Amino acid sequence: MHTTELLAPTLRETPAEAEIASHQLLLRAGFIRKAAAGIYTYLPLGKRVLAKLEQIIREEMDRAGGQEVVLPIIQPAELWQESGRWEVYGEEMFRLQDRHQRQFCLGPTHEEIITALVRSEVNSYKQLPLLLYQIQNKYRDERRPRFGLLRGREFIMKDLYSFDRDQEGLQDSYNKMYQAYTSIFRRCGLDCRPVQADSGAIGGNYSHEFMALTSAGEALLVYCRECDYAANVEIAAARALPAASAESPQPLQEAATPEQKTAAAVCAFLGVTPDRLIKTLFYEADGQLLAALVRGDRELNEIKLQSFLSCRELTLADPERVMAITGAPVGFVGPVGLSGVPIYADLEIPYLVNAVAGANREGCHLVHVNPGRDFKAAAFADLRQVEAGEPCPRCGAPLNQARGIEVGQVFQLGTKYSMALGATYTDEQGQGHPMVMGCYGIGVSRTMAAVVEQRHDEHGIIWPLSLAPYQVIIIPAAIKDANQRQAAADLYQELTAAGVEAVIDNRDERAGMKFVEADLIGYPLRLTVGKRTVTGGTVDVKWRHESQEAALPREGLIPRVKAMLAEEMAKYR
Repeated sequence: MHTTELLAPTLRETPAEAEIASHQLLLRAGFIRKAAAGIYTYLPLGKRVLAKLEQIIREEMDRAGGQEVVLPIIQPAELWQESGRWEVYGEEMFRLQDRHQRQFCLGPTHEEIITALVRSEVNSYKQLPLLLYQIQNKYRDERRPRFGLLRGREFIMKDLYSFDRDQEGLQDSYNKMYQAYTSIFRRCGLDCRPVQADSGAIGGNYSHEFMALTSAGEALLVYCRECDYAANVEIAAARALPAASAESPQPLQEAATPEQKTAAAVCAFLGVTPDRLIKTLFYEADGQLLAALVRGDRELNEIKLQSFLSCRELTLADPERVMAITGAPVGFVGPVGLSGVPIYADLEIPYLVNAVAGANREGCHLVHVNPGRDFKAAAFADLRQVEAGEPCPRCGAPLNQARGIEVGQVFQLGTKYSMALGATYTDEQGQGHPMVMGCYGIGVSRTMAAVVEQRHDEHGIIWPLSLAPYQVIIIPAAIKDANQRQAAADLYQELTAAGVEAVIDNRDERAGMKFVEADLIGYPLRLTVGKRTVTGGTVDVKWRHESQEAALPREGLIPRVKAMLAEEMAKYR
């Protein structure tokens, strides 16, 4: 490819909307362009990266026994109504009607339609297990699209669905996909960690996310260096860590706390540490009001609370409703004397002695609150968010914390969709059983952005050779010098004939500017043809990820370059 023919419009300035490195660099280097909020066009360089990423995915899916299909983007509402998700999925679903007023959606995911396909085509145990996958656009009306390709409204995804006879078969399919995902992300050059995760709207009771570790990640995870425990903080198990106390319970008293509306302010005013405070939070779970308690130095984990309650929707209660129930503003509410509202308390709450809590009266708190004596909880559960430094729930070593980008997730769905949609098979005795399903997704476009987040410097992108749009760029230092121009053209022709993906920068521009753009785009190997090529027979060769360049003999350079590329590519196998 000649750069004079390549549509790769680079930008000198970073667009104001781009907040993180991947968004900035993919725009500046000419890989993507914004069409609307959360919707992007992929330019030729971006499309080449996606094609290589998709090829890696296809190879690993096929190796694991997957078969590729193409499912419709426009899906009939009837299937989603059968599964019960048409009303539940929420405002993220793009809904539309055809000219006959029939309802459809743009597929945010494809569990319903793949299950409907399999129920009509598979009926015997002899046809199982079955693994079907596709690579296709998905559509979700994100409330706040941001971070470029990391949170969009239209995005490219690989989703595979497994259909098995039983849980044992599902576990085998799950293990295959787990290993395939590990290989995919290794081949993409990603530092990726699998972590236990919440299944969310997809459903199921067992899931792992594959997290690309980066400070720009929206997800927070904890992991242990001593064992293999790792989990998204949404579900990370918390141990009860009781604050040491040799005190005896004291009589309950009321203390005036005028204008002290926050936990920090109350603790400072009363001279107590936050671990002695009971935070009382009111939620509506499917419309029913409840109170949730955590220590003042902890954060309540809403995912855990929702999972414990098995409710579809969990939202913070309106302050007006809290006032109507308790008679006090939010900053002064507490569990003592609370009636008609169930109380759910974190596992650390019963260990508190002589704690502080809101008095359900404005400007007042209670001191010497003792759980069990002064209030009763409907249940105790792990409701708080785990923090760095806490003991690992498996081995007790201190947990580490990191941020990550979720690039893939694997789910054990069980019979959630096969039961709802009637996808059954008959066994050897002719008895019918629901198929046991799994779901396995990779955010293809998101993975592309995650690679850039991990692999860049102050000059631009550093693509792994496995994903780079082109492997080699050839730069004639002085394009107006006929000898250099011809030497560069000959080198380009020989490399191309040898099967090397090469670009020659034949623009009439300064060499310095070409070097800057080559680093911005992230071509892995740069070959510079200059005076020494013409007079001394050498070519300057430099890897993008290294600081030094080497002068190599022009004679025999083609096999030398191919060997260098093969050695580098071996890192991503």
